[in-house]
Amino acid sequence: MQIFFYVIIFIMGACLGSFLCCMARRLHLKSIKQQVKNKRSICLHCHSELKWYDNIPIMSWLILKGKCRKCGKKIGIAELLSELGVALAFLTIGLGLQFSGATIEVLLDSQQPVTAWLSLIMLLVFILMLSFLAIYDGIYGQLPVSILIVAVICAIIVIVLRKWGSFSMPQDFLDILYSVLILGGIYLVLYLVSKGKWVGDGDWILGTAIGIALGNPWLAINTLFIANLTACLVMAPVVQKTHHKKIYFGPFMVVAFVIVYSFAEFFYYAIGG
Repeated sequence: MQIFFYVIIFIMGACLGSFLCCMARRLHLKSIKQQVKNKRSICLHCHSELKWYDNIPIMSWLILKGKCRKCGKKIGIAELLSELGVALAFLTIGLGLQFSGATIEVLLDSQQPVTAWLSLIMLLVFILMLSFLAIYDGIYGQLPVSILIVAVICAIIVIVLRKWGSFSMPQDFLDILYSVLILGGIYLVLYLVSKGKWVGDGDWILGTAIGIALGNPWLAINTLFIANLTACLVMAPVVQKTHHKKIYFGPFMVVAFVIVYSFAEFFYYAIGG
């Protein structure tokens, strides 16, 4: 039963990843005031509409070897990474539920089942907002302000639902504040000091949203460490080759958040929280 659950959320994540990538491209076209004529997915080269069997997440890209069936030109790897990334994010959240003991059965038998389910649903919505931002930032090197604001609102709802009935003043409030200062504050300082050369102007807002959702300074530190470590490891060869000093941290912050949030108990207790 548990394996079936993991398969379902992986497939769901892949489908949503494909949808988010499509929406990211459409939003970008609108932002540069270019009219979107097609409602269905199209090849960016020959502009032919893709058939349904060429739109199957992950599988279609692998079967076609990342090329358009009609014109033969490369589709690009952004679609595959988006589908696989969101699928893995959903799977990680599912594994995190099992790791923390918050299985489906436990959610059903909890004292506040409605709050528990709302908390899980809002977490998934928040993950989708973060995934969209990661995809957009990865493709275009920008973070749409409107989506960032929605992400901050979702983060507030996530932390409120998680702390529902157990919020303790002033400790919990201070934990959230410190978490925001660690993630949002550090990226804001980097942005101001470098005048936007090191990080983008939206990174600190994204960091703020993630800091609110984490609601714990120790988890924020771990997220910051993992995000910067993976960014350096992945982007170091690119920076060295292109001499481009600016790194788009959005995707790395989102990956780090999913890992730390899913296995918060491990990071908090096993590493020293």
